[in-house]
Amino acid sequence: MSLEKKVVILKDAPALAHAAAEMIMQGAATAIATRGRFTLALSGGSTPEAAYEIIKRDFSAQGNWAKWFIFMGDERAVPADDPVSNLGMARRTMLHGLPIASEQIFTVHTQLPPPAAAADYEKRIQAFFGSAAPRFDLILLGLGDDGHTASLFPGHSARHETHKLVTWSPPGTLPPPVDRITFTFPLINQARKVVFLMAGEKKKKVVRQLLSKNVNPELIPAANVHPLDGELIYMMDQAAHG
Repeated sequence: MSLEKKVVILKDAPALAHAAAEMIMQGAATAIATRGRFTLALSGGSTPEAAYEIIKRDFSAQGNWAKWFIFMGDERAVPADDPVSNLGMARRTMLHGLPIASEQIFTVHTQLPPPAAAADYEKRIQAFFGSAAPRFDLILLGLGDDGHTASLFPGHSARHETHKLVTWSPPGTLPPPVDRITFTFPLINQARKVVFLMAGEKKKKVVRQLLSKNVNPELIPAANVHPLDGELIYMMDQAAHG
């Protein structure tokens, strides 16, 4: 199987969030039917947040929740009750409203120093997947105005990591100014499916750069996402596409 890449454009941000929620649920059903479980890495951001709320509101009766295993594609080095915590957002919008056991949710231990938290998270991911190379069924990603994805920022060394599956990064140029723990490109690119969720006119310029045939992956780190044996989907609203 080679890389499959496609662009999906929705009318507006609500339509994008609903399509994303449906895509997640369909991905879960397929993975569970095929492999007996669904491994999902969540993203922060307003579009994923809206999608998570839709899953809890509209699809809570449809999920085989005992077979879902949730991870964080990146996390800020803050407690879960901090307003900028990705885990906190996921709990508020989706996880606390669904019958997913705590042992199925793999959180970053942000009480540790960031390098130790990254090493610990990689160890637990490897233990979960066992002897096989960690391969997520679905990884959700956002796209920063500066071209970053997960917490892989332009100008920072984490974007060049080639061996570790999880690493840490100091803050990028965009707020909030806190250290991060993040999946690396080697881990992201092992996934069966990677989906970018992008909305709003502010994203138009960076989306155009990302989709360009001449994109510079040094300037736009998100361009380094290309699953080795999977599917890559750019989902966006009309405003982001332009």
